Amino acid sequence: MKAGTPSRTAAWVAAARGMASLLPPEARLADDPYGTAFEDGPRPRLQRLLDRAGISVHKFPFVMPWILYMQVRTRVIDDAVRAFVASGGRQLVLLGAGYDTRALRLAELADTHVFEIDHPDTQAHKREVLDRLGASSPSHYIVWDFEARPLADLPGALAAAGHDPSARTLTIWEGVTMYLTEPVIDASLRAIRTWSVAGSELAMSYFARARLDRPTLPSRLVQAIVSRVGEPWKWGWEPEVLPAYLDTRGWHLDDDATMTDSARRLLPSELAKRVHAPDQRIALATAR
Repeated sequence: MKAGTPSRTAAWVAAARGMASLLPPEARLADDPYGTAFEDGPRPRLQRLLDRAGISVHKFPFVMPWILYMQVRTRVIDDAVRAFVASGGRQLVLLGAGYDTRALRLAELADTHVFEIDHPDTQAHKREVLDRLGASSPSHYIVWDFEARPLADLPGALAAAGHDPSARTLTIWEGVTMYLTEPVIDASLRAIRTWSVAGSELAMSYFARARLDRPTLPSRLVQAIVSRVGEPWKWGWEPEVLPAYLDTRGWHLDDDATMTDSARRLLPSELAKRVHAPDQRIALATAR
C-alpha cells in the first residue's frame, strides 16, 4: 500500500461486492449497498460511459468472474459470522478491515460488538464515505499502522477500545494474508490468539503457494496490477502444512475449502464454472 493513500485493492473488493445487482437473482449471495461508493478510480467513470452507451460492464472479460468470486468469498465468511452469533458469540474483530460493511448490513450483528482495525488512510476514507452516505456504523474503529507499530501491542489497544478478552471472539482476516511477509503473518496469528479465549474462532482467506510459485497467465496479470498500486502478493501456504502451522500458534483448523468448491456449493452450476480459483481458499479455525 502506498503511503498517504487508502488501499486500492480494498476498494476493488468492495466495488465487486456492490456490483452484485448485475447478477441474476440466484447468484446474489451477499447484498452490499455501500460497496461501490468506496471506489473513486476509473471504473465508476467507465461504467457511467458504458451506461450511456447501453453496454453492460459485467460483460467485459474477467468482470463477471470477479463479481461472482467476491459473492462466494463474502457469503462463506458471512455464514461463519451467522453461525458464530447463533452459538452465542458476541464479539467480532475485523483485522485489516478495509471497506467491510458487515456491521451495517448483517442484522445478526445487532447485539454484537464489532471492532474494525486498519491502516489510518484506509479507515479515514471509509469513514468519510459512510458519513457522506449518512450511514452510521456501530463499529468500534481502531487505527493501526501495521508498518510502524508492533503487533504485540494490538491486543492492548483492542482491550482499550472495549474488547473483552475473556469472552469468545470471531476474528475475520479477509483478503489480507497474501500481502504480508511470513514474520508479519506469524506475529499476527500470535496477536489474534492473545485476544482470543479458547473456543474463539478465526476466518481467513489465503492463497495456496502455487498461485505465487506457478502463476497462470491471468494470475500474472493481476499480480502485475496489484504490484503497480503498491500492494504486491508476498505469501501463500501449502494447504497441507497449514494445519500444523496453525496448531503451533494455538489454533485448530476446522475447515479449509477452495473457492472453486465453495462456488459449486453456493452457485448454480453454470455460474459456478466461472469461479475457477482452486488456489484461493478460506480457512476456519478454533482457538485451543
